[in-house]
Amino acid sequence: MQESIVEIAKAASILKLLGDKTRLTMVKMLDTNDCCVCEFVEIFKTSQPAISQHIRKLKDAGVVKETRRGQWIIYSLNKSSECYPLVQNILKHLPNQDFKLQELEKQGLRISCE
Repeated sequence: MQESIVEIAKAASILKLLGDKTRLTMVKMLDTNDCCVCEFVEIFKTSQPAISQHIRKLKDAGVVKETRRGQWIIYSLNKSSECYPLVQNILKHLPNQDFKLQELEKQGLRISCE
């Protein structure tokens, strides 16, 4: 398997994006789960516009992609992105964040868009 090389400028912008604790946590969560903005709003106890801003930056950089399911927009990691191997390499060094979604589920706030 050939190693993916990311240009320094692109890598720097990805690392800068992931330097934000909220965005880094969001990306780690998206590593194992697809999520909706409202779930992030609940988890981070912050406004919908603030979460949407984080998502937009991650989407613009190609780290995250969106899929529409009915009225919902679901976000997931963009595994076809040239920077995915770099992101994946960073994420494997971070603790699992699934407990945050499990907590939402217990409160009945996990969105089911199926």
